[in-house]
Amino acid sequence: MKEYWNEKFECMSLREMEEFQLQCLQKTIDRVYRQVPFYQKKFDEIGIKPEDIKSLKDLERLPFTVKTDLRDNYPFGLCAVSMPDKVVRIHASSGTTGKPITGPYTAGDMEQWAECMARTLWAAGVRPNDIAQNALGMGLFTGGLGFLQGADKIGCAVIPSGAGRTERQVMLMKDFGTTVLFGTPSYALTISEKAKELGVDARSLPLRIGVFGAEPWSDEIRKEIEERMGIKAHEAYGLTELMGPGVAFSCSAYNLHINEDHILPEIIDPNTGEVQPLGTQGELILTSLQREAMPMIRYRTKDITILHREKCACGRTLVTMDRVMRRTDDMKIVNGVNVFPSQIESVIMESKKTEPLYQIILKKKGYLDTMVVKVEAKDEIYKAGEEKIKETEKMLVNRIRDVVGIGAQVIVVPQNSLPRSEGKAKRLIDERS
Repeated sequence: MKEYWNEKFECMSLREMEEFQLQCLQKTIDRVYRQVPFYQKKFDEIGIKPEDIKSLKDLERLPFTVKTDLRDNYPFGLCAVSMPDKVVRIHASSGTTGKPITGPYTAGDMEQWAECMARTLWAAGVRPNDIAQNALGMGLFTGGLGFLQGADKIGCAVIPSGAGRTERQVMLMKDFGTTVLFGTPSYALTISEKAKELGVDARSLPLRIGVFGAEPWSDEIRKEIEERMGIKAHEAYGLTELMGPGVAFSCSAYNLHINEDHILPEIIDPNTGEVQPLGTQGELILTSLQREAMPMIRYRTKDITILHREKCACGRTLVTMDRVMRRTDDMKIVNGVNVFPSQIESVIMESKKTEPLYQIILKKKGYLDTMVVKVEAKDEIYKAGEEKIKETEKMLVNRIRDVVGIGAQVIVVPQNSLPRSEGKAKRLIDERS
């Protein structure tokens, strides 16, 4: 059985990759300039023509694309092909903060997406003889159908269970002999918890691999899922604006490789917009290299990460990125202090007395902000009584103050008190408005 899905590109030399990227970039810039009035206007405003892009370094001269540009041109103002004759699929984001972000695809785009997802699943260990349970939404959201396409390309059996009906998920895993699970990491925890309630030992099932995405998750959460379910848990990173899942994938060494023959990454200082060298933390910027329907030029993801180009134990030469643990728009200012949910999660995950289930609630008390952190205790802690609960709360209050720099009220609650996630987990509720 082959080690890589596409060894040519996954193990390509840097010189060959950069030559390929430049050819694709030049074609893409020429096409969006001719076909998308938005980009033609942006390029003309700064005096850039497609023929000025002579090297990958010239990418830095081009303007950024931001989420509001997609909303201002809703639904298909950034489409580089004629609608509807060239478009075969349309996805969209949830639109919870305004108009949804649309994602049209040509037949060629669908093939590219399936290729990137096949690499993602193959790197995680998925093979044609697997039975994959797809516990992701199958609607406008790109996740479920993106995973389905990758699994179809590999040729494994797929159970399109979708998100929700958790008891049924456990039944299917048990009765159908599921060996691979697709979902969000928070839903994987929910499934493992439901299995325990039903008296099913998830570790005794045939399940051996999980591939998860759609929300930030820490290495500690990964280890928790692996421990509870007895599997190897891998990540599929992506976003609707660029294709969906398949932008980057984790390998056997748990490094996140970017499919850089399809997506060209940069890191910038989020405050100045200046490009940063490899190894520097900053905002991830992504440019489409082969997408036909709606290429993105220097799209600001708002995800904070670091890029590396070092030899990976898996043998792939594709550039790697650190796991995304925060976004520039995740940050909340609480009484003048910058607070990220990932900081609170890190405190909870280091505790041996609590479950990885929490909720952060921000409120106003007069002119001041207050932060309440609700977290579920492990069963033995709650059963030990009030004194043990108060001791746990005090410990978490002190650690949060050390890590974040401000005080918070911590409320330890019994198991099954907080809402369970079937999709993206909602960890933070801001009631201050």
